[in-house]
Amino acid sequence: MSQLSDEDEVELQSLLRQLLRSINDRISGALSTECAEEVLLHLEETDKNFHNYEFVKYLRQYMETSLGTVVEEETQKFTRGDGQHAIGSGHDTLIHAVTCRTRESPDYKQMMLTLKNTMIVVVESLINKFEEDQQRKEEMNREKLDNQSNNQYTDNYSDSDSSFNQSYAFIRQEQLQALAEKLDPSRPKEVRWEALQALCCAPPSDVLSCESWSSLRRNLCATLSEADPNLSDNALQFFAKAFSSSPLNVTREIYSSLAKSVESSFLTNKPSFPTASVGLDINRPDISRLLKQIRLMNDFQKEVTTFWIRHPEKYMEEVIESTFSMLSFHHEHGTDKALEPIHLLALLDIKATWFTKWMHGYYSRTVVLGLLEGKYKSLIVAAVQQCIHYSASSEHFTNETIDENQSLEQQSPGQRTAYTAKELEYALFVHSLCVLGKLLIYTNGRKLFPIQVRKRKDPLSLIDLVVILIKIMYQHPKTSLSDASHTGPLSPSSLVMEVLWTLCERTECAADCLYQTAVIETLLAPVVALLNGQQAKLKSPAATLTLIADVLARIANSDEGLALFLYEKNLLVTSSERSCAAYVIVQFTLRLLDMDIPSLRESELSSTLCGAFIFVCRQMYNTCEGLQVLQSYRLHKAVAAAWKKTSSLSESVPTPVPGTSGASSQELQNMVIWEETLLDSLLNFSASPKGLLLLQQTGAINECVSYMFSRFIKKLQVSRCEKFGYGVMVTQIAATAPGVVALHSSGFVRALVIELWSALECGKEDVRVVRPKPTPMDPIDRSCLKSFLSLVNLLSSSQSVWELLGRQVLANKSEYTLREIPTSIPDLIDRLIAVNSDEKIHSLFNYEQSHTFGLRLLSVLCCCLDSFLLLESQYSICSMLLQCQRENVTETDTKGEFIIDSLSVERNHVLVRVSVVGGPSERRLPPRALQEGEDPYPWPMFACYPLPHCYTLDPPEIHHNSKDSEIDTFLAPCKDTKLENWIEFCRSQYFKVMTTKPHILTGNVLADFLEKAVTHLCNSSTERFFSPAQYKAEEKSVKSVVLSSVEQLGIQTCLRYGSYLKILKEDAEQHLTLLMKHIKRCLSSQRAQTSSGFTTLQVGFPGHDWLVSTVFLIMAGDMDKSLDLLLNLSTLLTSAFIWPARIHASIHVPVDMAESGIPPVYWCTAHYVEMLLKAEVPLVHSTFRMSGFTPSQMCLQWLSQCFWNYLDWQEICHYISTCVVMGPDYQVYMCVAIFKHLQPNILQRMQSQELQVFLKEEPIRGFRVSKYLEFMEVLERSYRSMVLTDMKTVCNPVD
Repeated sequence: MSQLSDEDEVELQSLLRQLLRSINDRISGALSTECAEEVLLHLEETDKNFHNYEFVKYLRQYMETSLGTVVEEETQKFTRGDGQHAIGSGHDTLIHAVTCRTRESPDYKQMMLTLKNTMIVVVESLINKFEEDQQRKEEMNREKLDNQSNNQYTDNYSDSDSSFNQSYAFIRQEQLQALAEKLDPSRPKEVRWEALQALCCAPPSDVLSCESWSSLRRNLCATLSEADPNLSDNALQFFAKAFSSSPLNVTREIYSSLAKSVESSFLTNKPSFPTASVGLDINRPDISRLLKQIRLMNDFQKEVTTFWIRHPEKYMEEVIESTFSMLSFHHEHGTDKALEPIHLLALLDIKATWFTKWMHGYYSRTVVLGLLEGKYKSLIVAAVQQCIHYSASSEHFTNETIDENQSLEQQSPGQRTAYTAKELEYALFVHSLCVLGKLLIYTNGRKLFPIQVRKRKDPLSLIDLVVILIKIMYQHPKTSLSDASHTGPLSPSSLVMEVLWTLCERTECAADCLYQTAVIETLLAPVVALLNGQQAKLKSPAATLTLIADVLARIANSDEGLALFLYEKNLLVTSSERSCAAYVIVQFTLRLLDMDIPSLRESELSSTLCGAFIFVCRQMYNTCEGLQVLQSYRLHKAVAAAWKKTSSLSESVPTPVPGTSGASSQELQNMVIWEETLLDSLLNFSASPKGLLLLQQTGAINECVSYMFSRFIKKLQVSRCEKFGYGVMVTQIAATAPGVVALHSSGFVRALVIELWSALECGKEDVRVVRPKPTPMDPIDRSCLKSFLSLVNLLSSSQSVWELLGRQVLANKSEYTLREIPTSIPDLIDRLIAVNSDEKIHSLFNYEQSHTFGLRLLSVLCCCLDSFLLLESQYSICSMLLQCQRENVTETDTKGEFIIDSLSVERNHVLVRVSVVGGPSERRLPPRALQEGEDPYPWPMFACYPLPHCYTLDPPEIHHNSKDSEIDTFLAPCKDTKLENWIEFCRSQYFKVMTTKPHILTGNVLADFLEKAVTHLCNSSTERFFSPAQYKAEEKSVKSVVLSSVEQLGIQTCLRYGSYLKILKEDAEQHLTLLMKHIKRCLSSQRAQTSSGFTTLQVGFPGHDWLVSTVFLIMAGDMDKSLDLLLNLSTLLTSAFIWPARIHASIHVPVDMAESGIPPVYWCTAHYVEMLLKAEVPLVHSTFRMSGFTPSQMCLQWLSQCFWNYLDWQEICHYISTCVVMGPDYQVYMCVAIFKHLQPNILQRMQSQELQVFLKEEPIRGFRVSKYLEFMEVLERSYRSMVLTDMKTVCNPVD
């Protein structure tokens, strides 16, 4: 093919035009002709659509037609007959050789010549057509110029639009010089217009880089100020094109020129500010021209942040400074107020989006704040002055003012032709408020205050500004939907609330701006006035108070704000009395619940307002410290009474039927919403241990838990202020008997078991299987970990285990279907733990994984000794595990070796855990992981008792006699002499010995010391708390006492531990059994008769009495001494906390407390542990909060079993002696000290989601009571007055 036909030329012309249109943006963005050529030369490398262009496809086809034969011939020449390349074996080498020979061929040269000649003709034809089109357009524009009239304001000059819609052409330097001369202001308008037209058709990059650009820019800026819109609009069009197609180093010069032009126009023309009778007409030529120019600048302001970081900082500084220079322009104050650039900018960008974007990045924010601090501080002064002016004018014209914000929102700027003076002032107020709100977020922005403003003697501080904003909110609150005034996103209340919300979310901002006495006083001034029976100076009291409650709730949601509310007496309630904010808020809330506020009309006392203030109280009482302050107001009773009243009313409302009026339906819906609000408020009392007791006493715990479950299954947020879900509440509730019963009756336990089974056995059926599911490598697969931790939280307390498993038998069916799903905890144990038959094995799809899951759960459950004893007494867990181990051997005879697999390793671990008692230095638990090497599991397995000796460590050395010790010297005179200050002397000596020679207090020394200390304490009228028990140790009556199977198993556990410690004699079992019977008979006589249906209250004391066992071991198996010590101890306040069996359902507490099933060690000790953790060890407190686990659950387990299996024997003894001698509050301090000791491990385990399992399964390694006694003393000095005082209320109702 040597020649191209005319049809080919026409087709090429069309394809080339199409190509140029497709790459128009790339070429127009080039800075010069050379750059445009580079774009075309490298188009294949930079354009992913290169091979899809029709022009490229045409060229490819043309080349294949012209050179196809040549390529085939050359390929054959380089290929041998055997298919190998003669010049080499590489495919790339062949291609290179054929390409070189083809380019040297005559056919290739002929093709290139033909193509070149044809393209020359095509390009010349395109250029000629372009010139003809240009002449035609010029003629049309000239005709249009003669007949054109003034146009209305339209928004066509945004740099975000494509302004370069004409054909592409290049322009020479000589032409640009001529255009610059034609644009001189002295030239006729027609000449200047033609020059502008030609300039707009030229590439902006060529114009901006020409030698005559300085004169061009000067003339263009002069043209912007022309009254003739044809000239100014065309000049503005060129600026818009320059913004959209030039780099920052060029556009910043364009922007600066435009800003100076606008500033010059305001200085020259001095546009007047609209009056009350005459508004601002935006169709007025001078205003329309300025609006267009400022709109173009505003569009550039909002877009420039996306790319100015890629350029030198001086470019950004010039843009920012030119903006501030324009906005800071103002006329000298005269008789008439003048219009300023910031008024028009506020109309175009009322919420100051441009400033928000400039302040977002540190790169630009630093420059902005630096300029505002120095040269342009007047801008901040003007913004503050505008807010002051609006606040003052609103105070004077609240009733007569026009709802300017409503009119601004109802119509878009494109529909408006005029703005009143008040609308313009309001737009500037909104713009100023948004600028100030963004400034207050940042530290350097707040440092701009205080500032001096007009008509104010003292500088205006940050706090003064916030107070002014709050007062603006008071003057224009949100109102009901029936009143459309001052509503919507531009209402004063919405804008101020947005600023306050932003400040609340940032700790430093809130501390500087909100956590101040003046601000709190301003917020609560209407509340104080209403409490005092005065009228609150509010436009709409109900709406304003609701807004106040919203801000107060957000403040109370932070630790600093909460402390401010609870402890700072910064509110002047009366002329001489100051009070804490918390007291004022809760009193007002109680009055709202009683509808007892005379100053408010009944229509204003809505449930919405009451709910808003209850929510504020909720942010306080769902914390331990907040509940401590608010408890005396009995808010829980008031809320419960309101709920019961609303619940009864909602039941009396008739059910709406179709066709009837919707009034009853709306009334019922409102009642349901209010009832749920009250239930939600009651539910949040359960966030702390003592709050859970208060909730239980309201009688609404079942309804609250059912409501929580309904939200839990919908995965709804707890509240707008709560960062985490219901995990903490569920864990707190599950720790007690009434709580876990409520969870069970609500369906929560059933849903949890079904969810676990679905994840463990069924998998997700609705997920499309793209590839096979990988085999789980972890003992508990990640998909089941959440369910596992939820079960651990649910069953962490022995009380929950007793309520869910007590007196429950396992199914042990002869047949299980594959579709049979467990729905309860006994079902789960039957299917996953007690897998002792082939039927159970075959019923599991994933036997090994599911059974491993069950054994891991069993291991965690057995860490609580009372839970283990219940499981063992009911289900013979150990016998079952031993039988499984016996069956897991290589041969059937007795000499077979154990098969080491994941299940046998898990069973071995559980068996050792439940069979060996001891602290971290007293027993050795086998690991669950295999080791590398020839012997992967060196730990011996067993299928019968006794255990191999390797699982017990050497017993600690117990010093039974310690002559010349300070304790012996101290105790000696007590035999004959009564010291008046013996108790205080005893405590000081005990503290001294514990901190210097703690090893002395062991064995007989400790026993004698405890015996004498308890005797003196119980004989002291100030220390004796309970009346002495009238108990006679009669042998006949004691023999009739029957010990439960759980108690008998506990005795065996105690004997094993005592035998290991080598402190018991051969007849110890008989003595311990007799002691247990004595204590059971004694405590039974002091138990109240309750009608409660809880299992834990129907079986006497659930579990084993670990304190009795501990005292028996301390006394080296002496039954008489142990009994005397325990009887004396029962008169002390300490016994109510370190001896759970002593206070269980006791007659010494009120009946409702006895029937609650919640022990004092939970609602008091654990409550204060959580409270002190937040103050003293905040990282641990936060970690627990995030994990969904609670410190109170671990405290309950540790203290219930006297730290058995968690601490070594010596530390257990020191725990008992410390609480007895130093006081019961040391129980709280010791738990805090343990958490402080475990802090590094707690933080680490939280990251791997192992916190619950770690705390339950691992002993407390390295903890010594003596090392932390000084820390406990520091806590005593700070908290004893509060903790010990509350402990003494154990016999009084907790209201």
